[in-house]
Amino acid sequence: TRCLYFTQKSTSTLLLVAKYVNQDQSWDKLSKVKTETSGFTLAKAIACAVEFDNQHCGIYAGDWDSYKVFADVFDPLIQEYHGIAADAVHTSDMDVGKIQGNIDPTAPVHSTRIRVGRSIDGFGLSPGITKDQRVGVEKLMSKAFANLTGDLAGTYYPLTGMNEQVRQQLVDDHFLFVSGDPNLKVAGMERDWPEGRGIFHNKDKTFLTWVNEEDQLRIISMQSGGDVRGVFDRLARGIKAVGDSVKAESGKDFMLDAKYGYVHSCPTNLGTGMRASVHVDLPGYTEGGS
Repeated sequence: TRCLYFTQKSTSTLLLVAKYVNQDQSWDKLSKVKTETSGFTLAKAIACAVEFDNQHCGIYAGDWDSYKVFADVFDPLIQEYHGIAADAVHTSDMDVGKIQGNIDPTAPVHSTRIRVGRSIDGFGLSPGITKDQRVGVEKLMSKAFANLTGDLAGTYYPLTGMNEQVRQQLVDDHFLFVSGDPNLKVAGMERDWPEGRGIFHNKDKTFLTWVNEEDQLRIISMQSGGDVRGVFDRLARGIKAVGDSVKAESGKDFMLDAKYGYVHSCPTNLGTGMRASVHVDLPGYTEGGS
């Protein structure tokens, strides 16, 4: 009945998950299955599609197992969304030397930001991660961050028990992520808030990592101006440094699937997990209230 309710309620013609979860096939086959890492179910995976009528993808993974156990749903959905073949192989190239050119220095760019998501093998993803696993990720990252050196070195600030002065500074810097997002709540990502969550940033506030928000890790490089090459260079060095430190502390690697790339809670982020953006000034854009 839950599957039927979700397909009937959703009136969006763009809801991908509605194409691949149906009563006669995938739902009956998979609805009672639980993943090993976090006990995640298909019902939990499609919770946002059940609750909201504004979804496009409409499904989350609770752990790496989810992509394998519920492959009958995830595989065709991922292939359609990303436009890849069933036999696709992930490739990634973080060589900053291959970046040609840069943003026009006369362009009104205030800042540049590039981020990736990363997940550590052996722990659940945010929609399904257990409380103990989430705390375990934070403890591991607290140790891993302490090993960073040079321009990447900085301080980790846990949300639990955060000093008010520190909290306000993070708010003023627009670094602090907060609770209350309806999608994250329904998807199970704000359970036990704020325990096991926090923010790391370097001295210059140009290299940051969010711990246990939508993904286990959101690794971010940012700075004023439009130097995309410089921002990407720091990001590439930071990803490697964090990954190496995690490996040294725990023996664990980032989740990397041969077909789908770096594993994230939302299948739309699979692959490099990268998003780049600039903050620009558009004079007169809102003139006249338009």
